[in-house]
Amino acid sequence: MIDGTGAPATPADVSLVAGRIAAVRPPGALDAWRAETVHDAAGLVLAPGFVDVHTHDDTTVIRAPEMWPKLSQGVTTVVVGNCGISAAPVRLRGDPPDPMNLLGRAGDFRYPTFASYRDAVTRARPAVNVAALVGHTALRANHLDRLDRPATSAEISAMRDELRDALARGALGLSTGLAYANARAAPTEEVVALAEPLAAAGALYATHLRSEFAEILDALDEAVRIGRHARVPVAVSHLKCAGPDNWGRSEEVLATLDAARASHPVGWDCYPYAAGSSTLDVGQVDPRVEITITWSEPHPEASGRSLAHVAAGWGTTLVDAAHRLQPAGAIYHSIAEHDMRRILRHPATVVGSDGLPNDPRPHPRLWGTFPRVLGRYCRDERLFSLEDAVHRMTALPARRFGLAERGVVREGHWADLVLFDPATVRDVATFDDPQRAAEGIAAVWVNGVLSSRDQQPTGARGGRFVERGPIDGAGY
Repeated sequence: MIDGTGAPATPADVSLVAGRIAAVRPPGALDAWRAETVHDAAGLVLAPGFVDVHTHDDTTVIRAPEMWPKLSQGVTTVVVGNCGISAAPVRLRGDPPDPMNLLGRAGDFRYPTFASYRDAVTRARPAVNVAALVGHTALRANHLDRLDRPATSAEISAMRDELRDALARGALGLSTGLAYANARAAPTEEVVALAEPLAAAGALYATHLRSEFAEILDALDEAVRIGRHARVPVAVSHLKCAGPDNWGRSEEVLATLDAARASHPVGWDCYPYAAGSSTLDVGQVDPRVEITITWSEPHPEASGRSLAHVAAGWGTTLVDAAHRLQPAGAIYHSIAEHDMRRILRHPATVVGSDGLPNDPRPHPRLWGTFPRVLGRYCRDERLFSLEDAVHRMTALPARRFGLAERGVVREGHWADLVLFDPATVRDVATFDDPQRAAEGIAAVWVNGVLSSRDQQPTGARGGRFVERGPIDGAGY
């Protein structure tokens, strides 16, 4: 058993009763107990279920509650509402603005209040637990007539009221996606004012930085200033050094973050791939970067093809082709492997997939993130110990995001558990064939419900909405 705290693995017997962990004892100590079901896990590792802190599963947990891309890799809790985009509270006046279209079409946004979203999750009974942030861009779309300008004081006040209501109903905090066009016009002062209600609720501020390219240090400074002013922890989303001109700067970026962490709680997540994925942004078109189209509304036939190939077929430039394809999604091979590894192995890094479940040809991180950390980067490349890898995917993110009584194999805690083979666990999803379940995950329990066994869903769904609990400063 690896309990999630970072402590050494130890042999143990574990008993589950009524959705919780009833006993954790030395082998044989529970032999006299009578159980309805006994699982012989000899040769395997039992660990807390993995916490995916960076997802865009907001509408998927309701439309496709079996959540097999996550359950199949041992994930038992997803955090939704990242990058400033959330399914609630949302009241659209037309099509969802970019990048909210990553979450679905207009008909998928049926939750005008946070309470209505929470109720919908409860009714859907997803196979995984759901915890939710409130998106800044979603709030802007509710209250601004157009998104290419700063909010007025009256609009900020209305957004704050809506955020307070969501926090009162269990939201984890506020997220921003300041790099995107529909949030870029928001000055720091707008976000500072909007973040002010977070401290009273014990919530956090999560951000897709204003830039992950050359201006990344300025963007980090902005994020920390917002957190300091609001007196709340800061969670930097999918930390990376994007773009060829930015490669090699991860040491500088991490040193900047370490300096900030010395006086303020700052953490970040990372996915274990040297490529990102989002909507197709003409500003990121660079002939030095391989870009693969994942979807395109005007040209769906482009899905799975490189932008360069599409442009060549049309006899046009990369930029012109990108304009013609929009709205569209893309995978950007814009990260240096050595930068990603340095960030991944930093002790403050937790793991988030940033998977996009609505993409018809998604980035393989949707299916492979957590087994990839365990197999490729822990077992094969030894970036960290197995106990440390599990800690970064369980107890550390649970403390950081206020997921009470989860993330540790401990008596009294919720029975979110994964059983895996450390010798064989690995991701098999690839960029060419991305929708493939990982190998080596033997079983998954969510709130004590056996939800997957031998890489097959049982059909039982034990997930629930998880409201914000106390945020532990040790998580940073």
